[in-house]
Amino acid sequence: MHNDIIKKILKKIRQYDVIVIARHVSPDPDAICSQLALRDAILSMYPKKKVYAVGKSVSKFRKFGVLDKVDVSTLNKVLLITTDVPNFYRVDGIEGLQYSEVIKIDHHPFEEDFGGIEWIDESACSVCQMIAVMLLKSNFKFPESVASNLFLGIVSDSDRFLLPYTTPQTFQVCMELIRRNHLPFTRLYDKLYERPLEEVRFQGYIAQHLEVSENGFAHLEINDEIISDFHVDTATASNLINSFNYIKGIYVWTFVTYDSKNQLYKVNIRSKGPIVNEIASKYHGGGHKFASGVRTSSREEIDCLLRDLDEACKSYKSTLEM
Repeated sequence: MHNDIIKKILKKIRQYDVIVIARHVSPDPDAICSQLALRDAILSMYPKKKVYAVGKSVSKFRKFGVLDKVDVSTLNKVLLITTDVPNFYRVDGIEGLQYSEVIKIDHHPFEEDFGGIEWIDESACSVCQMIAVMLLKSNFKFPESVASNLFLGIVSDSDRFLLPYTTPQTFQVCMELIRRNHLPFTRLYDKLYERPLEEVRFQGYIAQHLEVSENGFAHLEINDEIISDFHVDTATASNLINSFNYIKGIYVWTFVTYDSKNQLYKVNIRSKGPIVNEIASKYHGGGHKFASGVRTSSREEIDCLLRDLDEACKSYKSTLEM
């Protein structure tokens, strides 16, 4: 089945002279690396095409490559490719774009049909893994920078191959990226894991102030004042959430960051057992079974979400005690 979809995607890429590649707002490394790798791979094969990776620039991700600054409203006869985003309203950087066709490449559970080719593979640890499979199967010739970004997106979204949707194919793809491009992969990890001292201190603050219920639900609310005191930004908490994976007795942990400028709560949720994406979807969020997020302007919704997550931990804990 994947082979047929890959052939359709490659056919569309060949047909269009103008291609826009977009991902979700507030991107993670998989989102950024997948769109940059796909852009650069297409340009390496078809240098005369105009291919743009769009969306708001994130300073900490500039080490992966530079996004394109282009007024998408001026483009004509465009193929839009979205990566790592299941719902269209979260696609970043395409305001005013009049596209002719759309392709979705995603590894989240299905939420919305974008009206074009839908390649969804929930078994893939990352969209970078999916794009790597597509390029490797089709014998695309691509530079080391593409292989590096694909490798780093895979490593990041699988949390260094620790998460349960890491599969034998994940390792096979990484091995092939390393072999074909002679990747100095151990030297690449600095791009993912080197952190400023302020972030390390902020992680210590989180550990000290994390509130844990008797049901094994942990959460922390972080306001602008705390962000300012530690000289970090509002995205830092989401970058740190996987650092709390292996705490005994905690089944779900959540960071709630309030952005006063936009009057918006941003919630990151992780789980070691309870399914959380179904709960997140009740509050206009979503994601994977064990890694999800929510954005809302409602304080009442935040309180309800936290109660639901605590209740899910209670139910899960009772199954462990049977």
